[in-house]
Amino acid sequence: MSDDYNLKGKTAVVGVGETTYYKHGQSPDPEFVLVLKAILEACEDAGISPKEIDGFCSYSNDRNDPPRLANALGIPELRYSNMQWTSGGGGAAAAVQNAAGAITAGSANVVVAYRGLAQGEFGRFGRSGGSRPVSGGAAYTLPYGMMSAAQMYAMRTTRFMHEHGVGREAMRSIALACYHHAQNNPRAVMNGRTLDAETYDASRWITEPYRLFDCCLENDGAAAMIITRSDRAMDLAKEPAMVLAAQQSGGHRSGATVENATDYVTSSFKPAAKYLYEQAGVTAQDVDVVQSYENFTGGVVMSLIEHGLCTYENADDVLTFDNLRADGGNLPLNTSGGNLAECYMHGLGLQIEAVRQVRGESHNQVPDAKVALANAGPMVAVASTAIYGTQETLG
Repeated sequence: MSDDYNLKGKTAVVGVGETTYYKHGQSPDPEFVLVLKAILEACEDAGISPKEIDGFCSYSNDRNDPPRLANALGIPELRYSNMQWTSGGGGAAAAVQNAAGAITAGSANVVVAYRGLAQGEFGRFGRSGGSRPVSGGAAYTLPYGMMSAAQMYAMRTTRFMHEHGVGREAMRSIALACYHHAQNNPRAVMNGRTLDAETYDASRWITEPYRLFDCCLENDGAAAMIITRSDRAMDLAKEPAMVLAAQQSGGHRSGATVENATDYVTSSFKPAAKYLYEQAGVTAQDVDVVQSYENFTGGVVMSLIEHGLCTYENADDVLTFDNLRADGGNLPLNTSGGNLAECYMHGLGLQIEAVRQVRGESHNQVPDAKVALANAGPMVAVASTAIYGTQETLG
């Protein structure tokens, strides 16, 4: 791949910020204020003034539009405003990709990728239609009881397990690892609430094959990341996390309605993986720590396979609780607690945790972590993945 068409090492994440993460509907602040707080914290982390920001990237139809944010922050010039569309958290890494692309192209100098949610203010994201008239794809599914993301993705996971002979043990291990890591993370909503195998197995079914602890949280809060040119990054407050690669991904007919995608048994990362490692100049074997978006644990298993971190044949053997722990595992996973146990900020917290691992600042730090992979939104129409690295990985 030509260096002219490559993001590797041209930009870096120089600041990260998060508000307090609240249970669904419990934020004392409106959503707009939460986003401003996260951006200001990210600026402080980077050691820059918010007035240096000249671009904004978000995703999942975030309500907090850049002109209003720019006005509130006193930004003198807004040069770039970008949104990655489609459902849920598939755009968490894509927002970083879009920011890096804009900076590399000279369209902006300092771009913030952000996401905010105050579901008590606006209602639950992705809530089923209730009594509204039903049309479009939902007319073919809702009458048969398919009303939620859990029900849609449960079908795909069940088909995946059937076709490839993957059991439920890997799903349990992912949940246990997330809750294990949350106990060391004071930001985590589930800090102080442990999970063991017996409790997982005894938890109620949500929709087979998902039990309660296979499903992500619902939260209020905001998160932000500051991205800028790599040469500028060297002069700022923190060790930069270099953006080695970022890729969006949707397969053939990935957005087809009524469960009619060409490749039904996928987490949507197969196209991305073809380009991602080539762009980063690393292989799956070089990845030291993984942050894999959990809308549901079944999607994590599929995601790890599609990124080459295990195979269909050995997933049950590789994805064990001991192997997914930051304290001694060979495939440390979701070291902040992830969407299951830290917070469901539509996956941006997982991107931030990847940055913290590369900077050596995680509460569950993987020793000598140089390469961190963070994916976003398995099984949605357009998913995305980013790879971050230390300066050493630039070669």
